[in-house]
Amino acid sequence: MRSYRSKLDSDLPRWREAGWLTAEGEASIRKDVASHSRSLELAPALAIIGAVLIGFAAMSFIAANWDEVPRLARLALIFASLGTAYGIAGILFERGYPAFAHAAILAGVALFGAGIMLIAQMFHMDGYPPDAVLTWALGALGAGVVLGSNPALALAMLLMGLWSGWEMVESGVVHWPFLLGWGAVTAAFLWRWWVPSLHFAAVVLSIWIICLGYLLFDGHGHGVVVGVGLLIGAAGLALPSLSERWSAFSSPAFAYGMTIAFAGLFALQFVEKDVPLFGLILLAIAALTLVLAGIGFGLKTSSSAALWLGYGGFSLEVLALYFKTVGTLLGSSLFFFAAGFIVIALAAVAYRLHARMEAQS
Repeated sequence: MRSYRSKLDSDLPRWREAGWLTAEGEASIRKDVASHSRSLELAPALAIIGAVLIGFAAMSFIAANWDEVPRLARLALIFASLGTAYGIAGILFERGYPAFAHAAILAGVALFGAGIMLIAQMFHMDGYPPDAVLTWALGALGAGVVLGSNPALALAMLLMGLWSGWEMVESGVVHWPFLLGWGAVTAAFLWRWWVPSLHFAAVVLSIWIICLGYLLFDGHGHGVVVGVGLLIGAAGLALPSLSERWSAFSSPAFAYGMTIAFAGLFALQFVEKDVPLFGLILLAIAALTLVLAGIGFGLKTSSSAALWLGYGGFSLEVLALYFKTVGTLLGSSLFFFAAGFIVIALAAVAYRLHARMEAQS
């Protein structure tokens, strides 16, 4: 809602100046947006927080008194809690309180996860812990799809990431099945067309891709991460020319690709051991060129994400290089000379391009 209001703040004056909108109409639109935005933002947040707290309270109460409850009563309590949560959600949907209904669904999903663990404990099942997380994730995905709950789908994506991360920590190898789980939840996101969830899916996938560098080729796969990031960034640049519908995803795709590629370059410089000075300088030049390109892209397309990621990457790179080469003054001077020369050269190119565009217009 906040980004929607920001876009309206820039669009409404332009529409009024173009004669498409009267001053009275603009005032009415602003009043309508203001009357809906705060209550609609605050109510779901508080309801979901309340649902999470209730879920924790229920799990704590049950865990504290679990041994005193007969086994049959335990099973009845678990299923009754699930039925109650989803039943309350249905009632709230019917009465026109969707925010609170989604909170009830989220509480039900939390109780489902607690039920998995408690049933395993009750029957002394010594299973593989990540499998329990996967079962919980599938339950959250099913609830999100069947009941149309975006918060449940978000929890499913979070649990998919936890499942894959746990698997990789246990095995020390790449967990490729994660892509199936991630794809299933992302397909549900697309079906719901919930834009914030697509960013969440991109963040989870980006973290997984960055982790590949520490698992592939005995922990030396960071070059693969750089390549994947560059491909994603290039795809983002190509999206507007391929389809107008997907042009809105151009800037986010470029920003995620740039972040992934920078993470790979950063690891090649500062995680890999025995990097020669000349190789370090070349990698640093590549990293700085990448983040400067991100800054330029952000300025050109008004993408605040690419802009601030570029600024952050540039600062992190320069600071890390300073500490890496602080013991070798010659290496430091060579690097900063090369970096300064590249930045000045890029500034000159940007100035010429800007002047040429101004002349053409």
